Amino acid sequence: MNKPKKVLIVGGVAGGASAAARLRRLDEHAEIIMFEKGPYISFANCGLPYYIGGTIEERGRLLVQTPKGMEDRFNIDVRTQSEVIAVDPSKRTVQVRSAERGLYEENYDELILSPGARPLVPDLPGKENPLIYTVRNIPDIDRIKEQISSDNNRTSIVIGGGFIGVEMAENLKEAGLDVTLIEGNDQLLTPFDPELASMLAQEMEQNGVKLLFSQRVQGFRTVDQGIGVELSDGTVLSADLVILAIGVVPDTSFLQGSGVALGSRGHILVNEKMESSVPHIYAVGDAIEVKDYIHGTQTAIPLAGPANKQGRIVADQIAGLSTTYKGTQGTSIIKVFGLTGATTGSNEKTLQRMQKDYRTVIVHPASHASYYPGSSAIALKLLFAPDGKILGAQAVGYEGVDKRIDDIAVAIHFGGNVRDLTELELSYAPPYSSAKDPVNMLGYASENIMDERVESYTYVQLAERNPANSVLLDVRSELEHRNGHIPGSKSIPVDELRQRLDELDVSKEIWVYCQVGLRGYTASQILRQHGYQVKNLSGGYKTYRQAQFKPAAVISGSSHSDNNRNESNSTGGNVILQEQEEQGRSQMTGSGNVSKGAQADSSQELHIDNELNVCGLSCPGPLIEVKQKMDQLADGQTLRVKASDPGFYEDVKAWATMSGSDVLKLERDKGGVIEAVLAKNTSPVTSGSMQLEKASTMVVFSGELDKAIASFIIANGAAASGRKVTMFFTFWGLNIIRKQEMQQAPVKTGMARMFDLMLPSNSLKLGLSKMNMFGAGPKMIRGLMKKNNVASLEQLMQSALDQGVEIVACQMSMDLMGIQREELIDQAVIGGVGYYLGQADHANHNLFI
Repeated sequence: MNKPKKVLIVGGVAGGASAAARLRRLDEHAEIIMFEKGPYISFANCGLPYYIGGTIEERGRLLVQTPKGMEDRFNIDVRTQSEVIAVDPSKRTVQVRSAERGLYEENYDELILSPGARPLVPDLPGKENPLIYTVRNIPDIDRIKEQISSDNNRTSIVIGGGFIGVEMAENLKEAGLDVTLIEGNDQLLTPFDPELASMLAQEMEQNGVKLLFSQRVQGFRTVDQGIGVELSDGTVLSADLVILAIGVVPDTSFLQGSGVALGSRGHILVNEKMESSVPHIYAVGDAIEVKDYIHGTQTAIPLAGPANKQGRIVADQIAGLSTTYKGTQGTSIIKVFGLTGATTGSNEKTLQRMQKDYRTVIVHPASHASYYPGSSAIALKLLFAPDGKILGAQAVGYEGVDKRIDDIAVAIHFGGNVRDLTELELSYAPPYSSAKDPVNMLGYASENIMDERVESYTYVQLAERNPANSVLLDVRSELEHRNGHIPGSKSIPVDELRQRLDELDVSKEIWVYCQVGLRGYTASQILRQHGYQVKNLSGGYKTYRQAQFKPAAVISGSSHSDNNRNESNSTGGNVILQEQEEQGRSQMTGSGNVSKGAQADSSQELHIDNELNVCGLSCPGPLIEVKQKMDQLADGQTLRVKASDPGFYEDVKAWATMSGSDVLKLERDKGGVIEAVLAKNTSPVTSGSMQLEKASTMVVFSGELDKAIASFIIANGAAASGRKVTMFFTFWGLNIIRKQEMQQAPVKTGMARMFDLMLPSNSLKLGLSKMNMFGAGPKMIRGLMKKNNVASLEQLMQSALDQGVEIVACQMSMDLMGIQREELIDQAVIGGVGYYLGQADHANHNLFI
C-alpha cells in the first residue's frame, strides 16, 4: 500500500475549503492540514455586507463550516490563528507562526496556496485612523457592526464604487446611516458600461445614497466629531466612520524568495492544472492570474465561483484525475436596492483596450409577459464580433436579470453566436417570460445588424453626427417628444412617417430614434425602402437619457444632510412631494410651486379620487394613459398611478411640469413599482408661486468678447435686483466658460481637434464682433475697461457666480464641438434645451445674445 500523501492547504474560505473537502472525498487516507491565519476557515464573505444591513440577522449564518465540523466530517486537521509566513520548495516545508504553537515548520508532499486577496490601503496621510474600516472577514465586519450600533454614529463615507463599496453603501443605508460614496472614476461598477452603470447609480441616489464621482482621496484627518476625508478639489467631508473599498491585492508577500513565479501585480502564475511554476505547489482563488476565457489573455478576476471550481480541480489533480481549468468569463451579479445588475464576458472598455472590432446592441424588453402583473423592463446589452461571436453581455432590471445573463454566459462558454440566441428554446409562461424571451429579442436585434438589415448608432456616436448633412429624427409620439428629446431632433411619429416623407431630405442621412429602439427599427425599414440612408439609435432615447445621469452635488463639510433626504434637482412643474422616507421605499423631494400648507403631513393619507394601474406598459403607454385619465378629472381631483416602467419616475415629473399638474407623491418600492399621486390643477398660477417669481434667462450663442461682457453685465444687474438668473451657453458661447488652465487637456481627434485649433481656448482669447484688428481690438477694450475701473469679463463672471447666477452648458453643442465636461468651469451645469425651456417657462425676462 502506498504511503498516504501529506497535503498542506494555506487559506480556507472558498478555494482552500473546497479543495480540502473534494480531496477527502477522493482520498480517504491523505493527511490534510489546513492553515488559516484568522479564526474562521470557511465563511460567507460575499454575505458580509448583508449582515451589516440586517438582511442576514444572525451572525452564525455567515459561518459555512467550522474547524470542528471539518474535522468531524472530513477528518481534516484545521489550524486557525496560524499564518504561513514562508515556503521552502527545496525542503518541501512551510514556516508557520501560530498563536497556539509559536513558530514552527511543517513538511508537505503537495502544497495548495489559497491565501486570497487583501483590501488595498493606499499610503495616505491619516490612514491609521481607527475610524477607517476594510471588509474582508468576520472580525472586520464585527468591528463595523459594533461601530454603527453605538448611539452617536449616524454618518458614513464609503470610498470605492466597486462591488464591495456599493454593497456596503446600500447596507449602511439600510442600517439607518447617512451614506456618501466617493468614486475616483466617472461611474460606479466599472465591469458595466456607463449607460448601464448609470441606472445602478441613479437607483442608489434615489434611495438616499449621496454619490461623488471623479474625486480622489488625498488623506484623512481627525475632526471634532469623527473623521475627515480630504478630496483632491480641497473639499473635506466628515463622517462617523469610513469604509475603504478601493480594490484588493493578492496576499502573496510570504512567497518572496520561494521561487514561485508571480505576475506584475503579485498574483501567482498557474497553468490550466492550477500548478505554479514550482513542482508540487498549486494555487487557487483571488491570489492567482487566470486565463480570460474569451480572449485567452492573462487576467485576475476575484470571484467566489471560479475559486470554488479551482479548488475542486486542484483536488482532482492531486488525486490523479485530469480535470483542467479553462478560464474565467467574469460572470457576476449585484443587488443595488431594488435593482439587479449582472454581467458576463467583456465590456466595451476591455474590447477597446484590446483593439477588438465589435458591435453592440441594447434592448429594453419586459421581464415577463407585459399583461401579467409585475412586469418591468430589463436593459440588456450584447457585445459581439463582426462574425457574430458573443463577446459579452450586461443587464440591469428589477426582475429576471440573473437568468438572462446566465443564459448568455452559457452561450459564451460553448462558443455561441448571436444566431444561437435566436434559436434558444427557453421556458415560457406569462409569470416568468414572454413567448419571445428577452434573450431571443437580443439575438434578433443583433442578427439584424449582422445581416445589414439595419445600421445602428450609439448614444456616444451622436457627437460624430454632422447636422449639415444629416437629420436627427424622433419617431415617438408628439407627447413623448414634448416630454423630452435629444436636442436638435425633428419629430415625425412613426405612424405618420409614410405620409410625411416629403418633409425629409433624401440627400441627407437620417439618424432615427424612438424610446427603446423598436419603433426606430420600423421607421428605419420604411425609410430604407424609400431610398433614404438611415441609422437607428441602439437602445433608443431611454438609453440616451440614462447615460446623461450625473449625481447631485454633495455639500462639503459633512456627509450628513440636515433632513436626511435625497432631494431632486428637478426645476420645473408643480412638484409637491411628501417629504417622508418609509422603510422599504425610496422617495424624492422636489422643487416647484409649493404653496403654504400644500405639502401633506407624512402621517396623513392623501385623498385619492381615481386609480390607474399601468404596470407592464412601456413608454409612452404610461404617459398616454395618465393624460387620458387626467383629462377626465375635475380641477383639484387626484389620481394615483402605479407603473413599472423605470423611466416613468422622471417622465411623470417632466409631464407635470409641462401640463401644470401637481405631483403630491412619488415613490418607488423595492420591487421597482413606481407610485405617483397627481392632482389636476387648471387654476391660474398664484403670485406666490415659483413661476411668477422674478427670473431672467438668456441664451448666449455668441463667443465674442463684447457680447460676452454685455451678457454678464446684464446677468449681474438682474441678479443684484433679486432675480433668479439662468445663462444657457450654446455653440460658440461655450468658449466663454472654458477653463483658463487645465492640469491635463483631453486628447481629441477628428472634428473635435479641428474645433480646438480654430476656436478660442478660453475667455482670455475671445475676439471682438467688430474692429477685432487681428487681436489688437480685444486688448484695447480690456485696457479701456481697466483704465475706467470697469470689471473685466473674468471678474464679471466670478461676480455672477457669487450672486448665484446659474451657468448651463448645452450638451448637444458640447457633443457637436467635441468639448468635454472637464474643459468647462467647475460651476457649469450640463443641460439640454429642455432644461433651458423649463427655466424660461418660469421667467418673465428672456434674452438671446
